[in-house]
Amino acid sequence: MNGDLPPPDSSIPLMDVSSTTSEIKPEPMTNPEGSQFVYRGNLDNVKRRLGRQHIQMIALAGTIGTGLFLGLGEILALCGPLGSLLVYIQVSTVIYATILSVGEMTAFAPVSGSLLHYAARWLDPAVGFALGWNYFYFSATAIPLEITALSAMIAFWDSNPDHTAIYIAVIIVLLFLINLFGVRWFGNSEIAFATLKIMLVVGLIIGGLVVSLGGGPDHEIIGFRYWRNPGPMVSTLEPGATGRFLGMLVAISPAAFSVSGIELIAITAAEAQQPRTNIIRAMKTVIFRLVVFYIFSVIVVGMLVPSNDPALFQSGASAGQSPFVIAFSRAGIKVLPSIINAVLITAAFSAANTFVFSSSRILYGLAVQNQAPKIFATCTKDGLPWVAMITGWLFSFLAFLNVGSASGTVFSWLVSLSAVCGFLGWLTINTTYLRYFYGLRLQGIVPRGIYRSSLQPYISMWAIFWVIFYTLISGLSVFWEWNTAKFIAAYINLPVFFGLLVGYKLWYKTKIAPLADLDFVSHIPSLEETGDEGLLLEKPSAFKRLREIM
Repeated sequence: MNGDLPPPDSSIPLMDVSSTTSEIKPEPMTNPEGSQFVYRGNLDNVKRRLGRQHIQMIALAGTIGTGLFLGLGEILALCGPLGSLLVYIQVSTVIYATILSVGEMTAFAPVSGSLLHYAARWLDPAVGFALGWNYFYFSATAIPLEITALSAMIAFWDSNPDHTAIYIAVIIVLLFLINLFGVRWFGNSEIAFATLKIMLVVGLIIGGLVVSLGGGPDHEIIGFRYWRNPGPMVSTLEPGATGRFLGMLVAISPAAFSVSGIELIAITAAEAQQPRTNIIRAMKTVIFRLVVFYIFSVIVVGMLVPSNDPALFQSGASAGQSPFVIAFSRAGIKVLPSIINAVLITAAFSAANTFVFSSSRILYGLAVQNQAPKIFATCTKDGLPWVAMITGWLFSFLAFLNVGSASGTVFSWLVSLSAVCGFLGWLTINTTYLRYFYGLRLQGIVPRGIYRSSLQPYISMWAIFWVIFYTLISGLSVFWEWNTAKFIAAYINLPVFFGLLVGYKLWYKTKIAPLADLDFVSHIPSLEETGDEGLLLEKPSAFKRLREIM
């Protein structure tokens, strides 16, 4: 028995989103006491200007940045090539589960705020409040993280630390200009950046295989040499098998950070043309992204770079190189490392650009649902939430911490801060999805034309279990080598998140609504209103038809 909702020919009535939500138009919910979900639709003035190509490219490569291209070096040093592969496979199952939950809820309700809107609406307004500020914090701190890594990669050519502040300043100004000109400029710039990233990853995988099989200048066949010496796994914190296991546990946080942020594609729903159609298609590319961009990259890097290479970018280092650059430098290809490094810098800039956009829209979504000051919902006549955009962008100035500290240290701090934010987000998303799933079932609603995964709800339960585990071990290494700053960076987000949740709940006396009372109608645009009526005409797959017959 699968966890899908009952098929259309069951005794449970169908809900035609294309008609129901357009006929029922309740007045905007207002509750000054904050005890219930509030959506100020009159403030929602963003424009749908992101097309199919924008959504596809942002989903496919928008947040791929230094977490993969630079952080993979730290992961390789922590647990070796086999350990890195196992960690990425396991983490990929969790983010894939989360994306399925995000995709289904976004297809049902493509509105401003999306993730935080769903948590506030179907779980508890206090959870939505905490999740919204958590994701704003995640996106905002990821901006200086990407800039930090970018400045470290520039050191490949210019190792003079006195120039670091200049490079950071230039990057910050460029980020401001791109986001100031609106969502269309952002979308077009991401098409260009994502195309470069996709070409880079595919080229690196193919080139790496060629070099490994003897296609380099010296025609030396490398194969899996480094899996034998220094070995497939690395002992961290403790010697022997215990250390190899601990190495994988320590590597989970940087690995999870490198794949996190994919779920933020849901933030574009309110500014996307045909959001249900385009976001569903984009979500279906995630498995391709996880396998090709991450799993294949880990395999190729593990073949070409030994885990004990001193040039790998690691915590505490003042500079370091991407494992991709190291791979081709070791192969004796002189020009290619510089070309790769240049494209990696554009990848880091693209990720920072995406996080500026995401942070501003999250803050805007909070304001629209009455959980942030109204000023953050201020838009230009073209639909740009400029106050929220500038607020998110200001976090980029934290990158100037590089000037006084080693870039590797700053990078590790920010990864720890961002990783736990991501874990809390994944936990809340999957918990909200279970409420959404069972609420629809209890109320007898089967939405027509809306994406549903046959793996649900069990895959969400899988994700919840592992995310709790990830969160508990995120600061594992500090218990061997105590470091107060690292401990705070790893766990500070837990009291902050639950402090926001509990504080809001106590102040406004919010309640978790019974499943039977969950609102699946108000302020949800119809299929016609979003231009997605074509979904009603799509034919089910042969497998789905067979399942319904059975």
